[in-house]
Amino acid sequence: MNRTLLAILFFILPAFSFANEVEVLHWWTSPGEKAAVSVLERQLNDKGIKWEDFGVEGGGGSKAMTVLKSRVISGNPPTAAQIRGKGIQEWASLGLLTEIDDVARKERWDEKLPPMVSETLKFQGHYVAAPVNIHRNNWLWVNPQAFRKTGLELPETWEDMFRIAPQLQKAGYIPLAYGREPWQASAIFESVLLATGGADFYRAAMVENDPEALTSKTMMKTFETMARIRGLFDQGSSRRSWDQATQLVIDGKAAMQLMGDWVRGEFLLQDKQPGKDFLCIPAPGTKDAFVYNIDSFVMFNMPDEQQKKAQQSLASLLMNPDFQIAFNLKKGGIPALDFIDDQDMDICARKSRRDFNRSMARGTLVPSTTHGMAAGERVQNVVSEVVSRFINDPNADPAKAVKQLSLAIKALK
Repeated sequence: MNRTLLAILFFILPAFSFANEVEVLHWWTSPGEKAAVSVLERQLNDKGIKWEDFGVEGGGGSKAMTVLKSRVISGNPPTAAQIRGKGIQEWASLGLLTEIDDVARKERWDEKLPPMVSETLKFQGHYVAAPVNIHRNNWLWVNPQAFRKTGLELPETWEDMFRIAPQLQKAGYIPLAYGREPWQASAIFESVLLATGGADFYRAAMVENDPEALTSKTMMKTFETMARIRGLFDQGSSRRSWDQATQLVIDGKAAMQLMGDWVRGEFLLQDKQPGKDFLCIPAPGTKDAFVYNIDSFVMFNMPDEQQKKAQQSLASLLMNPDFQIAFNLKKGGIPALDFIDDQDMDICARKSRRDFNRSMARGTLVPSTTHGMAAGERVQNVVSEVVSRFINDPNADPAKAVKQLSLAIKALK
């Protein structure tokens, strides 16, 4: 984005919104995500503020970001928008976001949030975003019937996955449900990278973009594993969204799916019980680490005082403990607030909280590359593009992919 152009257009052109409503841009459009959004809409309406829904289809949020840029350039930003990770600082650096320090100080956000969460939400020491949850990205979702029927053990490593895949296929199951959206390929890649190199290597490659890490034997092994993972997919994956892939697991057509815990919302919406109808286990080779993603909202500068008050009310609601519990019972994540007792959450959510705390203590907590937590949008897009081209091309060469990724990231510096 051209910062000067955006700033000029934002201040020259009028912003259109009604004072007693908030228009919120997001990409929560799957059935389970819509159920979670309805919780937010209802609770905001209870505060006398109308929710104007602006959902943009497309998992991962790339389409939503394109729409948002267009709205901002036209001088008509939404009241609030779902922005994550490094994107928060990128938008704040343009001078387009309003600070929400008054609410944060009054409600003691610094005391209630884990430090890595609060740091993500700030720009130059000021809160410019409010979180609703923490997601774990490196989950493997399992249909237990597939394993009962075949008598196979659950996989703990990628070698386990490759060993059991033929038997699952023989029994009529797709070993790993997948859709060929670039961000879905990237989601698998970051878990494979973590399993191959560990948390320190992951940070060196994806957070620091260290040239030696990006061209290392460990990176080569990661792409070699990705090449073998192609054999776990089915022929119909090219026309499938992530929630359609989840439905294959729910329907017993696929044995597993590697995806973040928003998948849990789809299972729960169809009255599936964790531990009985579906299982949640760490992605192969990552049981001691946690790839995190934080869903959060930023507030755009608004000219009207009533609009500003509505934004403050929205920020306060997002950080309300009762809201975060109710929302994540539908959405699938865990509350961002670290003092909440998870007794009302199911076994997958409780395991996620336990693993998050343990990983944070061990230093194996790593930010998602796929969802813009590890690096900015440009690096995020480069990783998704290179990895998706590689995994979707049966003839792609791992050595060439390693070189492409390292050169593409280097070109951004």
